[in-house]
Order: sequence, then C-alpha cells, then structure tokens
Amino acid sequence: MLSTAQRDKRQSIIDACRSMNALGINQGASGNISLRDGDGFLITPTSMPYDVVQPEDIVAMRFDHTVVGDGRPSTEWRFHLDILRARPEVGAVVHAHPVYCTTLAILERGIPPLHDMVCAAGGDTIRCAPYATFGAQELSDNALAALEDRKACLLADHGMIAVGGDLRSAMRLAVEVENLARLYFNCLQPGREPPLLSAGDVANVASRIANYGLYSAPK
Repeated sequence: MLSTAQRDKRQSIIDACRSMNALGINQGASGNISLRDGDGFLITPTSMPYDVVQPEDIVAMRFDHTVVGDGRPSTEWRFHLDILRARPEVGAVVHAHPVYCTTLAILERGIPPLHDMVCAAGGDTIRCAPYATFGAQELSDNALAALEDRKACLLADHGMIAVGGDLRSAMRLAVEVENLARLYFNCLQPGREPPLLSAGDVANVASRIANYGLYSAPK
C-alpha cells in the first residue's frame, strides 16, 4: 500500500508524462521521466501508455541497479540512474523525443548560442551526445559527458534530456530546449548558420538568467 506522499509523488510523474504529450514535446509512450526518491529514484515503466499508467505502475529503483518490487523500468533506466547518482543537485530527469530536438539530433548538431535562452541549459551551447544504442551503457556514458556543466543535451539520432532540481524545472527546461531547437532549425533553412552571441554576451546573459527561477533547488 502506497502512502499518500508516495502516491502523490508518483502521480506527479504520470502528470508530467501526460503533459509532455499535450505540450507536443513527446509522442505516444516514448520518452521517460525519473524523480529522485530517498536513496534511489522513481521511473516510468517500460512500454506502458501514459493514459493508463497508475501510481502503482511507477517503478522504484536503487542506485545499485536493483528494482524494488516487480515492476519493469523504462529501457533507458541506465542514464537516469547514472545522471542522478553523479549529479546530487539533480532531482528529476526528463527524456523526450520532441520533433525539432530530434531533427537536430539526427543531423548530429547541438544548439549553438543563437539566443539568450541557450544559457538556461547551463552553458553557451547545448551539446549533442554521440550515437549509441538505446538502453546501452555507452549511451549513458555519452549522455553524462554531454551534460557536464549542463542541464540539457541532445542524443544523436534519438532525442533530448533535460534535468532540474525538481520535476517542474526539468519540464520547463525541456520545453525551452525544444523551442531553441525549433529556432535553430528554422534559421538553418536559408542554407547558412545564423549569427551567434559573443562569449561576452553569453557570460552576461548567464549571470542574469541565474535569477529567473527556472531551476528549483533539490529537496
């Protein structure tokens, strides 16, 4: 029997999954979300449509790779586990397949500093991690490298990852990264790279954006 607090926490993951589809940053049962929980984390189950997922279906895992109970976690559990274990300031991980992020990822392009809000992801670029098979340790390793000093990355031929101190901030960043990807893709259509912000501009924006409240501290 789940406690009220546990039920609410699991329901917040379900609500965020359904919101991803409603916002157009994910499709069907693809994508996955995890949320830090004590000495482990909660993660969406594998191959289950979000409209039928219940709090009891959310899977609990420990950082030693073991599953609590009988659930089957998302096939992408490795990079969720590795990110949460390596980054104690991260409370939630959102992985989705938004159209523009995935288009750039297929082209193996990251997002350069074409707009102020690139800094929302923690640096002057949003990197694209090299390709690796979904669910593989290599993909997790590539994602961790691309997320160094960052809160978001693209995954070549796959999709995107956004992290935050809590689920709300990770979701907000996921939406922002897809918007940036759309802007960059549209800028590329004339057949040339858009003008980019200078290093000084990026540093100035980064100092200002720190107070925007996009990222809540982990609890």
